[in-house]
Amino acid sequence: MTNGEVAEVFERIAGLLEMKGEKSFTVRAYQRAARTINRLPSEAADMIARGEDLTAVPDIGRAIADKTAELVDTGRLDFLDRLLAEFPPGIPALMDVPGLGPKTTLRIWKELNVTDLDQLEAAIETGALASLPRMGRKSAENILRAVRYSRSKSGRLPISRALATARQLTGALVERCPDGINVIPCGGIRRFEEEVDEIVLVGVTSSPGIVLDAFSTLSGVANVVARQDTNATVELESGVNVTLSVVAPESKGAAILNLTGSSDHISLLSQRAAELGLKLSQRGLADRSSGAPETFPDEQSLYDRLGLPYMPPEVRQGRDEIAVALSGDIARLVDLYDIKGDLHAHTDWSDGRDPMIAMVQEAKNRGLEYIAITDHSSGRGIANGLSPERLLAHMSQVKEVEQEIGGIRVLRGTEMDIRADGTLDYSDDLLQQLDWVVASVHSAMGQDSTTMTDRIIAAMKNPHVSAIGHLSTRLIGDRKPIEADYDAVFRAAAVTGTALEINGSLERLDLKDLHVERALEFGAMLVISTDAHTTESLDNLDHGVRVARRALCKPVRILNTMPADEFDSWLRLDKTGRTVRLSAND
Repeated sequence: MTNGEVAEVFERIAGLLEMKGEKSFTVRAYQRAARTINRLPSEAADMIARGEDLTAVPDIGRAIADKTAELVDTGRLDFLDRLLAEFPPGIPALMDVPGLGPKTTLRIWKELNVTDLDQLEAAIETGALASLPRMGRKSAENILRAVRYSRSKSGRLPISRALATARQLTGALVERCPDGINVIPCGGIRRFEEEVDEIVLVGVTSSPGIVLDAFSTLSGVANVVARQDTNATVELESGVNVTLSVVAPESKGAAILNLTGSSDHISLLSQRAAELGLKLSQRGLADRSSGAPETFPDEQSLYDRLGLPYMPPEVRQGRDEIAVALSGDIARLVDLYDIKGDLHAHTDWSDGRDPMIAMVQEAKNRGLEYIAITDHSSGRGIANGLSPERLLAHMSQVKEVEQEIGGIRVLRGTEMDIRADGTLDYSDDLLQQLDWVVASVHSAMGQDSTTMTDRIIAAMKNPHVSAIGHLSTRLIGDRKPIEADYDAVFRAAAVTGTALEINGSLERLDLKDLHVERALEFGAMLVISTDAHTTESLDNLDHGVRVARRALCKPVRILNTMPADEFDSWLRLDKTGRTVRLSAND
């Protein structure tokens, strides 16, 4: 099991224990364990296999460590099975509906005798749910939308889980094949699709039979779906299908290209090959007249043979990427090395894991020139949000840390809630003392489109709001986006000089690529941020960059590609003047 899957089990246990009325410290222990395991720098399964003691990790005691080992070894947990047996079978599905959670699920079970999604939908339609105290018609309607969304989910695998599973399988396969194998995740993972149908791996090896034997017998494989000479498909215990294709080193380029896709991109390349009298296949190119084959050790050489610039996997969508590449614009897309700073990071002052000094030191180690420390505002009580008094102390520590570490600019910041009525958590007098203010929606996500749009634009009009964080509020595969007039928001962002965030957290990737494209059309400014809660999650900058590349975004449209001195000068501009500077460079 991946860390994410183990964390989901502990979150489930915490919810069920809360419904049972267990002591709050027991519930919180499982919640903390879930967060900790989800943020581990290595897979728990690998740590256990190496003999590492999980109890050395903060918030993981012996009981949690033993349960983690049981999950990793067997894919099941006896404690959870016994706990689930105490509840009607449909209760876990109810708990997963946004807007319910353990307490509300318990109420509707005990007061309305609702124990599954069908009964919940009926209770909403008859008005029974709305009649409960502290519920009301609007809350019931929001829950109904969430129920219908959960029913409509595609069953595809979110990129966060797909990447974690691919990493785990790759590590296990390399360990099982000591003679050497290079494993490359391809398909939707490599193109950085936000959800994928299956996991596709390419193994470069001279011993295909040995590798396929090892793959088919990996821990966690429930069933071998198909097996041929050069590929095999297995079903994991989690229900995910994984296909491994093995290729010789000399054919690596064509195999990776074809198995990365997309199918539409490969069709465009096949047409290009046909114009040159060639035929493209997973083995390489062949002359259409003579059949003479050509093999390619890497993708670059194959693109060169087709007379095309190399196209990064993110842009291979089968749209206009060939024309863009031939114009030279592909080579000018934003890249990770362009990013000079991170403008959304949390510490243990709110809901982050690591101290401020550790976050700043890690940012410096990664070569960043600046970082904004944006712990949550007081509205996020669940995230240990900062009161105005604590925020003032937070600002002081930011400057102390900046001086202690040296060589990196540390900005005084906050991620501040946009309240349901469009007002903000902090006063203007307090906000004007900050260098960077991220305003985000964290509550009342079921508001209608007009109300939500007005709410966000009201925040943008505040002269101290620097950026809007994770605009759509979605959690990929788990929570649908808010309803809003996104074009109106993009237009307002450009007019007010408010940046829009590309949040690189794998659970969010928000703005998504299509929204980035649209925001660019309206002239909005963008910033790629990590929303980091640990030192390791500073890796999220790369994820945000990949989203921007899918939207064919250039560095000039990303604010934090500016060097520190230039960014400081930009911050001193009045908000309404910031758009002028950007358009002059675009």
